[in-house]
Formats: sequence, structure tokens, C-alpha cells
Amino acid sequence: MEVTRIRALRGPNLWSRYTAIEAVITCDGAERDLRTNPAFERHLRELFPKIGGLHANKPSTPISMAHALELATLALQAQAGCPVTFSRTTPTEIEGTFQVAVQYTEEAVGRLAFEKAQALCRAAATGESFDVAAALAELHALDEDERLGPSTGAIVDAAIQRGIPIKRLTRGSLVQFGWGSQQRRIQAAEVDGTSAIAESIAQDKDLTKKLLHAAGVPVPLGRPVADLEDAWTVAQEIGLPVVVKPQDGNQGKGVTVGITDRAHFELGYAEAARYGAVMVESYLSGHDFRLLVVGNQLVAAARRDPPLVIGDGQHTVRELVAEVNKDPRRGEGHGTSLTKIRIDAIAEARLKAQNLTPESVPAHGQRVILRNNANLSTGGTATDVTDSVHPEVAARAIEAAQTVGLDICGVDVVCETVIKPLEEQNGGIVEVNAAPGLRMHVSPSFGKGRDVGKAVIDHMYPHGGNGRIPVIAVTGTNGKTTTVRLAAHLLKASGLRVGMTNTDGVYVNGRQIDSGDCSGPRSARNVLAHPDVDAAVLETARGGLLREGLAFDQCDVAIVTNLGGGDHLGLNYITTLEDLKVLKRVIVLNVAPTGTAVLNAADPAVVAMAPHCPGSVTFFAQDGHHPVIATHMAQGKRVVFVDRGDIVCVEGAFIKRLPLARVPLTRKGQIGFQVENAMASVAAAWAVKVSWDAIQKGLASFISDLHGVPGRFNVFDHAGATVIADYGHNPDAIAALVAGVQNMPARRRSVVISGAGDRRDEDIRGQTRILGAAFDDVILYQDACQRGRADGEVLGLLRQGLEGAARTRHVEEIHGEFTAIDRALSQLQAGDLCLILIDQVEDALAHIQRRVDEAANAQAKPVPRAAKTARKPRRSKIAATVALGLRF
Repeated sequence: MEVTRIRALRGPNLWSRYTAIEAVITCDGAERDLRTNPAFERHLRELFPKIGGLHANKPSTPISMAHALELATLALQAQAGCPVTFSRTTPTEIEGTFQVAVQYTEEAVGRLAFEKAQALCRAAATGESFDVAAALAELHALDEDERLGPSTGAIVDAAIQRGIPIKRLTRGSLVQFGWGSQQRRIQAAEVDGTSAIAESIAQDKDLTKKLLHAAGVPVPLGRPVADLEDAWTVAQEIGLPVVVKPQDGNQGKGVTVGITDRAHFELGYAEAARYGAVMVESYLSGHDFRLLVVGNQLVAAARRDPPLVIGDGQHTVRELVAEVNKDPRRGEGHGTSLTKIRIDAIAEARLKAQNLTPESVPAHGQRVILRNNANLSTGGTATDVTDSVHPEVAARAIEAAQTVGLDICGVDVVCETVIKPLEEQNGGIVEVNAAPGLRMHVSPSFGKGRDVGKAVIDHMYPHGGNGRIPVIAVTGTNGKTTTVRLAAHLLKASGLRVGMTNTDGVYVNGRQIDSGDCSGPRSARNVLAHPDVDAAVLETARGGLLREGLAFDQCDVAIVTNLGGGDHLGLNYITTLEDLKVLKRVIVLNVAPTGTAVLNAADPAVVAMAPHCPGSVTFFAQDGHHPVIATHMAQGKRVVFVDRGDIVCVEGAFIKRLPLARVPLTRKGQIGFQVENAMASVAAAWAVKVSWDAIQKGLASFISDLHGVPGRFNVFDHAGATVIADYGHNPDAIAALVAGVQNMPARRRSVVISGAGDRRDEDIRGQTRILGAAFDDVILYQDACQRGRADGEVLGLLRQGLEGAARTRHVEEIHGEFTAIDRALSQLQAGDLCLILIDQVEDALAHIQRRVDEAANAQAKPVPRAAKTARKPRRSKIAATVALGLRF
């Protein structure tokens, strides 16, 4: 067994909607059917009984070593406590080679599980040992380190329930909710709206107490101290018992309460001093309560009890603590609902106050307290009391939070009971905490858990908001970039700030922020994370889908322009049109239930995607009588087609006509593939409720030039000849271009073309086979990058496609794209037409523009005075400009 590739799919992908580890596995002959080696499965199940039977579900189907690896990776994660359920193994067209996909919840855990599964399978194959318990412990520990803590997790879970997109920004607790201009962020239980000043006030316990006291909120007496002796003086002044704690602290760190003697006081002071300045305050008798305030509401309350054990007359305190710590809810950090109890110097001092040591055997039923403070982080427990809180107590907690300025606040109250006002029982507020822990409310030791995460989300996104912006995803074989650009232009015409990704770059509100081929998920994630984006239009190419999956969990609109004969077939195990269809329909599968798939009705492979859409479907095609269009329209559903020179949009009794004469992109409807791109873009804008006025305005103002759609049917005038530059690079695109230029008159037609070496031989030949029937002259060029082909191999395939051409009579071969362009332009005469299929889009377009400008300047040069008298009368400036084909 050989693993030749491993990658993480971080969004919905070819296999499922789950994040997954994907690997390519090559198995030798014996490993391709494990039924021939029953000892392997027997030994595997001896090592790891929880894996189950390899042939349980498919007893008659050959199970390979790749299948065993898949099942082992999934089972190891599941047994380590990860909530994973999906896995799949698929054979490729190469015998003995398989693709394996296994769900993960934390990428690092998924990768480690895959490594452990490889070692497990090898051990089973060789009869060696494998420590499954150690592997599971390692996976469990890594999962605890990687996954969100209970506080952040509670808020994230609530966001997921609301349908809010989430993105973890760090390995810690910094999480982004929502997209674009609707995004918000949290760090643990602190939201992005929390004031830094309010947080700093909450950290200063003395300042907090002064502000609360000034506001009439009951607080204990005390102050910060300079040293141990000053601290003891304060303790004597306010009277024992006292509390010693850090002036700036959290999670109960360094806090010692209920101190009644000098020895215990010195221990408490030393512990508090580890965290900075120390303060001493009076000890309020009663129970420790935590009240959680979100916004202007009390949303939860819990009584916190200190860590303790109950004697049984047989075991020591240390043994009783060890037994309590076996509770699976108790962990070392904050990742579990409870924390393990520690026996340290503070615990020993508290035991001494009870005339005990860690080795003492308490009497049966005796309560042994290990700490006076009741923080969960030191081993305490929590009991929910939310429904018992007196309105006056709740009012004081809300008042404390608002006095400090915290919108999410943990208010620590000490009193006998929360069913009576604090003033009636000498209770008080001892601390106000920013970023409070939520686990005591989510999973209390006793009582009802509270959905405090929902309360935080309701505060961040009032009125049911989900943090989403309109997202339009575009895929297909041809027309993607033009459709993306036009759809983005229509959204912009409606007043939205639009983020856009395509094969030319990343654009936000009209400004390019990245260049190159940006049609993958990383660029899409950058757009969705940009705070100035109100809507996103994302080109979704096959490469990014295979490499990482989608950048989003769902989209509002999925456009599939066409598949035709397919493109890039033969790469990454996508070898047939059916394979390509399954891959491209991923965006359709992930349309929101309220969203729309915009599908080409004239392409059967695209039409077949319609049943897979969770939302509605809009079909488009030029032929309004196409059976798919006619049937869909008869059902009262949305369709877009062309009729008598108009784009027609129909839904039930509603009809909207958009004249093609006012759509410059289509050259008054002459360029068929641009008409299709326009229809798809209009359908998408319609789906996200762009007004018809904005759609008409956007169609009229979108120009297919170097700035509007670079490399997509850009038309130049070169000394009276028509030059068209396009990035078409597959037979379907070439056929569409030929159909477009046939509507444009020309005396002589020439074409400049190369071929991408990473296409199939038949696809390279197919391009020139189409061109040979439509052009008089063909210039073949070889560029610097042959993409794995030998020198001259691509040119040879292009020549083969021209064999027996119906029209082409002259063929040249030239090395270098720009040299080929110059050769073609030098041969042009007025009335000719030249199609240039460019490869280096930006540089090639700039080169063509320079040559066009040079030709125009040469025509505009003044002639000698003697020659002027012999020429015809000079034309007007406007007439001359029109003759040159320049825009004014």
C-alpha cells in the first residue's frame, strides 16, 4: 500500500458536504481484494475490535487495503470522541488506485488519525503489535487541544443553528461569524463590540468596586495593598475572615477566600502575588453565585460550590479526590464541563483549617472542602438557579454590567440566596468579569442547562439576522468569467458593494486586490472576509473544487453556464463528461433552500443537475420553444430565453422583456455565447431581487472591452481590419467563437492559435478541426510553457486537426505568442477579420493594444505640404474618428 497524495477538503466537496481528508492510495495485487487474506481482517479486529467487519455491508464486493484504511481512520476518530460519520473509497480508472475520503471535525486530528490508521493496517498485515489505546489517547488529547472550548463552542453552536457562517481565525478562540459587511467576531465569550476600556475596568478589581459603590451597587470593603504587611493591616482593619486576590485576574486564579489566620493569609497572599498586584477585601458569608448578563438581560445564573469530597470512613482525602477526578466530565483544562480537583498548597491549607491532611481518613458522610473559592477552573461544581433569581438581584447584576460597560458580563455575587434582594441579606457583588466562562450555564453539574450561546447570538444578530450576504457561484466549461463580471456589474448597478473572483483576479468594489487565476476557494474566502463586501460573485473552477472544496457552506445562486464536451478531462481522475458533471454540480447541491440554480436548458448534462438543487431552478436558453424551457414555463417556474430580439424573463403570468439592442456585450444579439452569458447573469440578478431598472442599467453600461471583460471577445479596429482577442481554449469555446464571428462580415479571415499541453490530444486537434472550416489562414504558435509536452508536440497535434480542412489554405508555425500576433497583424488589410486566441491574457492584450495604437498613429500622421494639395478634401474630426473605429 502506497499513499501518493493527502489533502484536506475544507468545505463542501466532490464527496460530501463534510470537511474530509482525501488521499490517493495505490494497492498491489494481493491488497486489492482482502478476501484472499482472511488473516489480515482477523488480526486487524484483534488489534482494534471497534473497527467492525470489513465485509459487513458488502460481503460479495472486493474490499481493498484502501477500504480498510478508510474504515480505520473513521473508527479511530469516532472512538477518540470525534463526531464523524462519513467515509468513502472509490476506485479510479487506474487499476489498484483508489481515492479515499474520511470526514474530520478538526483537520489536525483527521490527519493524525490517517497516519495512525496506516500504521494500524501495516501492523495487521505483518502480524505486528499496535497500541490502539495509546493512539486513541493521543487523538483524544489532540482533539481537546484543537477544538473550541465550551464557552466559544456554545456560541458557535448557536450560530450554526441560526445558519450563520463561521470561520475560525486562529487555533485559539477567535472566530468570525457571517460574511462581508455582515461579519462579526468573538473571542471566547467576548464580542467585537466590547469596549477595550470596559474590559480594562473589569480587570481592575479595585476600580470596578469603586464604580459600583458609586452607583449604589453593594460591594465588599477592601483595597489594593503594597506588600504582605500592608495586606495584613487591611485584613485587621476590615476584620477576618477576608479574601485575598489579584487586582487583575480571571478564572479564579490566585483567589483565596474565607481566610481566618495569619498562616493561611500568607499562603493566600503568595498565591495572589503570582499574578501581580494584590488586594484584600472583606469576606461576605453565603454562597457564591455567577449571574450572566447579555445586553440588558440576565440570561443565566448558577450557584458555584467549592471542590469537596464526602468521607466514607475508609479512604484518605487524596484517594477520595482521585475517585472524584475519574468523572469523565472532569478534565485538566477548560475543554470539559468540570475541572479536576487539585491538591496543592492552597488545598492543604484549607484542609489544615479542618484539622485534616491529604492522608487523613474523613468520617463517613463528612464534607471535606478543598478550597473556599468555588470557581469551576479549580474543581468546583455549579447548580443552575436561573429561575430563582429575584428581580432586584437581576437588576443589580445588569446595573453592574452596564456601569462597567460590558455587553457580555459574568457578575459574581456572594449572598445566602438569590431569591431575596442583596440589601436584605448583607450580600454583595464581588467581581465583574469580561469574557465570562459559559460552561457552568451550558452544562451545570446539577440542574437545567441554559442556551446562553443563543442569547449571545441574539445580541450580536438581533431580529433573526444570519450574517449572510448574497453569494453567486458560477461554474461551467465556458463563459464563467464573463458571466461573473456581468453579474457583479448588475449587482453594483443596484448600489451594492460587490466582491468578485475570477481567472483574472480578485476585485472588491471595483478595485483589484489580487491578480492571477483567482477562481479557487482561497480567493473566495478572502472576498467573503472583506468588510466592504455587500454581495459576492465567485467563479468556481474545477481545480479549486478538487483541491479544497467550496469556500462557502451554501450559496444563494449557482450558475452552470454549460459543460458541452467538457474541458480538462483526463486530469485528477476526472476522465469523462459524467465525472465532470458530478464535480460541477457540487455548487448546485449546495444552493440554499431559499436559493436558485440557474442552469443552461440547452445542455443536457447541465439540465440533469436540476433535481439535485435544494432550492428552485431557473432555466435559460436562446430558444424559447426548447422542450425544457417550454415545460418549465408551463409549470409557472422561472425561465429566460430570447424572442424577437429581446431577452425575455417569465414566471407564471409575469413577463419582462430586455431588448438585446441595449446590451452592448452581445453586439445587438449577434454573438450567441454572449447572449447566453447575459441571460445567465440576468437570471442570477433576478434571483437575488435586483430591481429591473438596475438590471437594465447594468446591461446597457457593461462593455466587453479590455477593462470590462479582458480576454473575452475583445474587439479592436486595426487599420480598417477587425481584430478579436479571446481566451477560448477548448473545442466548445472555439465553436462558440466561430459562430459569433460568422455574423461579422469580412473579406479574408485569419486566426492565431496555440494549444494547452495539459489537454487531451483529441481536444487539441478538435480546436483546429473547427477553425479549419471557418478561416482562410491559420498561424500556429508555440509558447514558452508546454505543460508537460515535448517541444513541437502541441504544434503537431494542431496541424493534424487541420488535415483536410474545408477552408484553410495557408498555415504557418511561429514560436512565441507575441511574434505570432505581430505576424498576423502585419498581414491584415482593410476589411479583413483576425481572431487571436491569446494565452497570456494581460500581456497579450496590452501588446495588441500597442500595435493598434501604433497603426492608428501612423494613419493620423500629417503628410507633406505638397501632397496635401493633391488629396481629397479633409474629413471632419468626428468622421475620421468613426472611420478609425474609436469610441468618443
